[in-house]
Amino acid sequence: MVFLLPFAVYIIIIIHFHPIQNTRRGRELGNPKMVNFLLKIMADLENLTNLQPHGGCDDPLFPFYFKFKCGVCGEVSSKETCVSLNETVPMPNGRGTTNLVQKCKFCTREGTATMIPGRGQPLTNELSEAGKFAPLMLFDCRGFEPVDFAFGSGWKVQSIAGTTFEHVDLSAGEFAEYDEEGRCPVMLSNLRASFDVGVDMATLFMDNT
Repeated sequence: MVFLLPFAVYIIIIIHFHPIQNTRRGRELGNPKMVNFLLKIMADLENLTNLQPHGGCDDPLFPFYFKFKCGVCGEVSSKETCVSLNETVPMPNGRGTTNLVQKCKFCTREGTATMIPGRGQPLTNELSEAGKFAPLMLFDCRGFEPVDFAFGSGWKVQSIAGTTFEHVDLSAGEFAEYDEEGRCPVMLSNLRASFDVGVDMATLFMDNT
């Protein structure tokens, strides 16, 4: 027993300070990992191009509405949450700011979402015809993931002839007008959106070339 005691203590020390155990303990105690989520949009465009928020993809006033899925319990929020570039709040740890701090109503776990501008581009007619999504906004999230993006008002789109349609409301999932200058009907339909997880920013725009 005299020789086994130090050995047992040594084993306990190894288990307690092993990096795998520490990583697991960190997750249990609440050190959520930051993950990139790229919001991408797609639509069928008839005689239209350059679909984007009214002030561009980095419009500071444009509201993004979507739900959040808790990274701990998997609960999805019952209502959409609104975030925009011009609204920031302090991070829970007091280091810097973020665009949203929200708690899961089921398990009370807290999460954050930080918007990263400069990654979006308009949905062009060429992308639409090729069946490709256009990147709109990048979100760095901790503790939850964004789901179910909701299209609303505040969009703009151009006709092929150059006419700009502003303050377009996409809540109904479609848009139809007549372009007097181009003398042709224009239509936007079959709206959809997705969040790509763990985006490699080095290849972001290469995918749309």
